Amino acid sequence: MQNMAEDKKLQGIRERIDSLDEQIQQLINERASLAQEVGALKQSAGDDANFYRPEREARILQKIKERNQGPLGDEEMARLFRELMSACLALEKTMSIAYLGPEGTFTQAAALKHFGHSVNTCPLGAIDEIFREIEAGGADYGVVPVENSTEGVVNHTLDMLLNSPLKIIGEVELRIHHHLLGQMDDMSEVKRIYSHGQSLAQCREWLDAHLSGVERQSVSSNAEAARLAANETGAAAIAGEMAAEQYGLTTLASNIEDHPDNTTRFLVLGKQVAAASGSDKTSLLVATRNQSGALFKLLNPLASNNISMTRIESRPTKQGIWEYVFFIDIDGHMDDATVANALQALEKETSLFKVLGSYPKAVL
Repeated sequence: MQNMAEDKKLQGIRERIDSLDEQIQQLINERASLAQEVGALKQSAGDDANFYRPEREARILQKIKERNQGPLGDEEMARLFRELMSACLALEKTMSIAYLGPEGTFTQAAALKHFGHSVNTCPLGAIDEIFREIEAGGADYGVVPVENSTEGVVNHTLDMLLNSPLKIIGEVELRIHHHLLGQMDDMSEVKRIYSHGQSLAQCREWLDAHLSGVERQSVSSNAEAARLAANETGAAAIAGEMAAEQYGLTTLASNIEDHPDNTTRFLVLGKQVAAASGSDKTSLLVATRNQSGALFKLLNPLASNNISMTRIESRPTKQGIWEYVFFIDIDGHMDDATVANALQALEKETSLFKVLGSYPKAVL
């Protein structure tokens, strides 16, 4: 009798799930129809260029996390809605997203995390190619790595931002887990390890402890490392799960990064300027004359306006010996009154001043 009662209760729950699934599907299609209406209105108004609104998506995702009551976690709920928004936006236009290839890189994972899977991702061989592809109109947006929590900045990205007309319209933070991948059955068969130079550095202690005598060779990307490991006897790669799936490799050891909180930050690039979302960040590029107190004069307008600086990096200008530019991230949007005041005062103290973009802070 007890089993029959439990079976009846289980059947009732399943019927309720089926009913909810039907309602959810109807609501999803209703949302998709409204997205189509939005697209038609934009086209009729000649506003087709602004079909993607990063600040609106950020606000929606933030509200989803704020009102979530579980049992699904905030991040999981936001991820589900990201995919829903991606599919609906594709009804207006399927976006083309350039990223640092080949397929299976962490940059591709960052692009899919930010835009969802209803986009066309276009792998390119170098960071400068991504910039050129967007500038030429071959891609709508691009995703490039800019810094890692343990290995620091990606200098090539900073150097490209110096002269590019593109704007930063978003950021992605991706927790990086490195795995040792290969076609062999055991680590003892590994004769050579391929990976990107930064990944080799992020796994240095683990490699020294477990594979100290094995040759390490730096290549252009972790996905390229996985491709080489798939075609070379005795070769292994350090890469992520996407690369393992893409190239059919076995995971010999998981999570071999030296720091478990290893995170890489990526920038989303486009031609438009992102509007304020309410939780934003602004990136600047500035240079100052080489004189006493110059850096203090740069930072003082931020402090005077209670603007929090979250990051500062210096790079050689390549135009003169010991001449540097500074890349600065601050809290707030350039249209915020206090930020606008600070930027106006800051520009007066610089020999070069460029707002690289104001954009929503990473939500997921």
